[in-house]
Amino acid sequence: MTARPANAHQARLLKLLRDSGPNSRAQLGDLVDLSRSKLAVEVDRLLETGLVVADGLAASRGGRRSHNVRLAPTLRFLGVDIGATSVDVAVTNAELEVLGHLNQPMDVREGPVAVFEQVLAMAAKLKATGVADGFDGAGIGVPGPVRFPEGVPVAPPIMPGWDGFPVREALSQDLGCPVMVDNDVNLMALGEQQAGVARSVDDFLCVKIGTGIGCGIVVGGEVHRGATGSAGDIGHIQAVPDGRPCACGNRGCLEAHFSGAALARDAQEAAAQGLSAELASRLEANGALSAVDVAAAAAAGDATSLDLIREGGTRTGQVIAGLVSFFNPGLVVIGGGVTGLGHTLLAAIRTQVYRQSLPLATGNLPIVLGELGPRAGVIGAARLISDHLFSPA
Repeated sequence: MTARPANAHQARLLKLLRDSGPNSRAQLGDLVDLSRSKLAVEVDRLLETGLVVADGLAASRGGRRSHNVRLAPTLRFLGVDIGATSVDVAVTNAELEVLGHLNQPMDVREGPVAVFEQVLAMAAKLKATGVADGFDGAGIGVPGPVRFPEGVPVAPPIMPGWDGFPVREALSQDLGCPVMVDNDVNLMALGEQQAGVARSVDDFLCVKIGTGIGCGIVVGGEVHRGATGSAGDIGHIQAVPDGRPCACGNRGCLEAHFSGAALARDAQEAAAQGLSAELASRLEANGALSAVDVAAAAAAGDATSLDLIREGGTRTGQVIAGLVSFFNPGLVVIGGGVTGLGHTLLAAIRTQVYRQSLPLATGNLPIVLGELGPRAGVIGAARLISDHLFSPA
């Protein structure tokens, strides 16, 4: 993809076609503030670039039938969502429909070179299935703060060796296409906004609870990244005064007391202390415990596991309650690996938020689990690069 929209009108038309699919010229005219003659000029210019193609005649609205147009069906975007312990890679078309998706375990602490070797191998595997000959752009999510204009991770607490690594520049050379990089939680928020529970919401919070905890903040339909790219780093808000030491160097951070890693540690301690026969049995069988084990034990009725989930949900709810009082969102989405804990976790978070925040902020506030699971990040990554490429150069 070498062409870019020449002006804001063309950019608006491309994003409308991305989000709503093929449309007639008449329907597009209803959605944009352009005269019929000006709309015709801009659509014809987009057809000349190859970004848009004709797609047959539209249904009659009385009079002469209008022509449908759609985004070029050959456009392909690569979405990459790098987590602390796994990586998701997907190929989408221009409408951000997932055409192929792979997930593999991976340790982000192995460093950027090893991780990107795996990402490139997964991208090549997807190409070999025939879903793409090449990529017109790629979006990359990483589990740490990102200096967004440069596409560079900045002092990520759980990513040794990544500080200052030129992710965008390196992958752009390897993939042969434009690349955009963002924090993985921001991409989860974009994914849920594009195709999940936040489709009709302009102001919302998307909280990801996995190995760490972060929050994507969407204001007026746009991701708010903050002055230096670290907005939403709620895992390092203090939840317990003088509490446990955290990887960031402080004590009592939410992440140190409730995240995938913290939950696994607490479960192993409970098993070792003889507080849960169910967890002890799983520990003996597997040699270690994870949040998945806690979820399974809770589903089997294990009281200790249920208590661990409720306690973590309460602490998370305390932090979210402060965010709700400050930001007054229209929706809170809970996502990430720990959402396998399900409605026990969600109920504890809701209870704390509704109890602690003012009724004016919570009277019509849905707090829900994300719809898309691991697809949220890769769809959000594809949305990120399409937003960039569908904007005037």
